[in-house]
Amino acid sequence: MSDRSTVSTDHCIRRPTVARLWWFLGLCWVLYGCSSPTPEEPKPVTKPVFPAGTPATQFTADVAIKWGQMALFVTAQTPANTPTYASRAFGYMGLAMYESTVYGIPGRQSLGRQLNGNASFPLPQTDSVYSWPLALNSGQAYLLKNLYEHTPSANKTSVDSLEAALLRAYGDTVSPAVVARSVAFGRAVATAIYDWSRSDGGHQGYKDPFPTDYTLATKPGSWSPPFDGQVAIRRALHPRWGANRTFAPANSRLPMPEPVVYSTSPSSAYYKLYDAVYKKNKQLTQSEKEIALWWADDPSQTFTPPGHSYNLATITIRTTGANLAKAVETYARVGMAVADAFITCWKCKYTYTNERPSTFVRANIDRTWLPFWPEPPFPGFSSGHATQSAATATVLAQLYGETIKLVDDSHQGRPRDTFRGVDYKSRSFDSFWATAEESAYSRFLGGIHTQQDNNTGLKEGRTIGGNINALSWTN
Repeated sequence: MSDRSTVSTDHCIRRPTVARLWWFLGLCWVLYGCSSPTPEEPKPVTKPVFPAGTPATQFTADVAIKWGQMALFVTAQTPANTPTYASRAFGYMGLAMYESTVYGIPGRQSLGRQLNGNASFPLPQTDSVYSWPLALNSGQAYLLKNLYEHTPSANKTSVDSLEAALLRAYGDTVSPAVVARSVAFGRAVATAIYDWSRSDGGHQGYKDPFPTDYTLATKPGSWSPPFDGQVAIRRALHPRWGANRTFAPANSRLPMPEPVVYSTSPSSAYYKLYDAVYKKNKQLTQSEKEIALWWADDPSQTFTPPGHSYNLATITIRTTGANLAKAVETYARVGMAVADAFITCWKCKYTYTNERPSTFVRANIDRTWLPFWPEPPFPGFSSGHATQSAATATVLAQLYGETIKLVDDSHQGRPRDTFRGVDYKSRSFDSFWATAEESAYSRFLGGIHTQQDNNTGLKEGRTIGGNINALSWTN
């Protein structure tokens, strides 16, 4: 059977020897270069017509799910990770899933020139067939190890092991030539995406997350790092993250929302916002405590808040039985939505540098008060949780419909929080938007955000997700 025959999981050809297989993998450096394409004037991207080959719609989502889980594992197991840097990684990982398989998805096209920064990604050979799971597998392994170049070597070994296992599983069903070609294409796409990512403003952002040259604002109502916050260091996390390049051009042009004017008068809207946080925190029910901890997603203990959203993508894919084509688009939309959400939200945070509840409450209401959950090291307005959760809900609803029976088991099995008397139990939802609203509300219950922060974040996140949806996904 020639390598132009239909590539199918149901029809296998003679299994190649190990030596022959790896010899053909060496062709990847001949078939595709490792550097990104030379920038040129934008040209229409036409989707190649393959004479044969199994489309991505015919594969299960298994390979995509496994890489989604590996991305979460590496995120959680990399020391000193931050939600900002993690959101960026998920954006590129999701995009790479999509771009490495899109030419095997009927009706879909590359996002290439539509994205900020005049992105350009490799095209497959129009007269050859590919194994799309192998292309995805190769690209994810390369990109994850490069985005998390600083992760412990044991994690990179885990990435290599997954890549090898999936190479065996899918490589045994096609010819060595198809294996080599598919691996080369996935690697070429991932290399181009990684090279493009280096110019976005967040490259190697893990190296200096708390820059010493940033000066804290001092005007009344300004945020200051808490003494009892999530990290011991009393500096601001990624204060310039808002200047990074967004994926969707429209998300870089959003008007800046404005917070309520600062006031210490008990009759003012500002005072009432913070007083409401204080009063609620003094009478939390057990159910409310569970909500606060479920969505806390402490970066030192979990896969971070954007990781929670990326896991909701996995849960949705599994719940609906989505195929590979639907899965890669799901990860791409969610990944880019949370990445853009953190950029636009951080721009807002460090434009206004609004204080967190504990600062205002201690100065004006109760000087001994501590919030239920320790404060993160960045300003309050607006809420990152609310913004990225709303963006996620918006893109998922576009793909799967507004209502869905969803069980979020992201933290099922975590040890009980004995200090706060809370167990981690799965939560059920009837819509994607319900997950966003609860995520936002959890920060109010935690005592670290006002409802102004949350409501603004939900509104902005819906717009951000809408701009991801508005990209031209279909051809």
